[in-house]
Amino acid sequence: MEEKRFIYWFEELGEEHNDIVGKKCANLGQMMRLGMRVPPGFAISIDLYKEFLRITGLDKRLERYVMGLGDLKNVGIRVFEDISTNIREWIEGQELPESIAKPISSYYEGLCERTQTPELPVSVRSAGTQSRPGMFETYLNVKGVEDVLNKVKKVWASSFTTRAVAFRVNKGLPLLGDELGVAVVKLVNARCSGICFTVDPVTGDTSKIILEANWGLGEGVVSGAESVDGFVINKEDLRLLQAHIGKKLKCVVNLKEGAEWINVPDHMQTIPCISTEEAIEIARIAGFVEERLGCPQDMEWAIDKDISFPESLFWLQTRPAKAAKQKEKTTSEKLAEKITSSFSELDLSKAKEALKAINFRF
Repeated sequence: MEEKRFIYWFEELGEEHNDIVGKKCANLGQMMRLGMRVPPGFAISIDLYKEFLRITGLDKRLERYVMGLGDLKNVGIRVFEDISTNIREWIEGQELPESIAKPISSYYEGLCERTQTPELPVSVRSAGTQSRPGMFETYLNVKGVEDVLNKVKKVWASSFTTRAVAFRVNKGLPLLGDELGVAVVKLVNARCSGICFTVDPVTGDTSKIILEANWGLGEGVVSGAESVDGFVINKEDLRLLQAHIGKKLKCVVNLKEGAEWINVPDHMQTIPCISTEEAIEIARIAGFVEERLGCPQDMEWAIDKDISFPESLFWLQTRPAKAAKQKEKTTSEKLAEKITSSFSELDLSKAKEALKAINFRF
């Protein structure tokens, strides 16, 4: 009888593995099947988390604790905070049994061998069966076996952030739900990163691709905390329709250990962080993925500053996009759009030359 597996390389996965490794990991495998350039990595299954709880006895402890909480429907935020603190401390403070730590360590060491990089920097990310954007923790620039093992526990424990506990209670979901898989992904040494929608999320317009970008790692965009560069590209012919260069005061970058927000140098704040050529390539691939998957996509990407374009473009996530329902345009609106579409495009052709002149060192 074949021994049950708890960890998988991304290339072994597809959308059919969603309930085994979580949506994020299954999507990364599916993206590889589509031929997209995805950083190498591995997926820790939800069953390994359950095995951790079983071996340590935390499963029974958590069940007893939750049963003793009573009805939580009308409690205040302080109660949710206390629940979160207690459960996260129990999970994070529990030593990993050898039967759990050993296979995770083995896969991480295998990833280091694959990339020929000792103590390879990775990101350690949550992967639940349901999409809960921004609800659980992500850890960046994690290096070495011990750090990886520690961050895996922290990701498991982040199923019980105050926000996640309150969400499940208010939605009538089991408090011990949202069991998490974990994605361990080679960290892209990003010059810039961003998001891409193959539908306008505000208007529902399916004829355009929307990009947002900032220097450094993607958290500098997805958090919504800083002004970013924005691009609108026609989906049919990949024409650049609009561009907005934001004043990018802060971004997230790798440090010697971990990653954090830093101030963007003055000379980089008001120049585009990607060139027209790069933006159009992102849009081209995004349109292809939408066509293959059959629905508008919400995607994350990064451009590695150590690799030449276009091999420098890596895809970190894709999922069905949520967007407003597009309203039928009036005759006057259609006429106005036709007139404005004949205007000359914003020329960002000098962006690439500007980037070459930048000594981008943080």
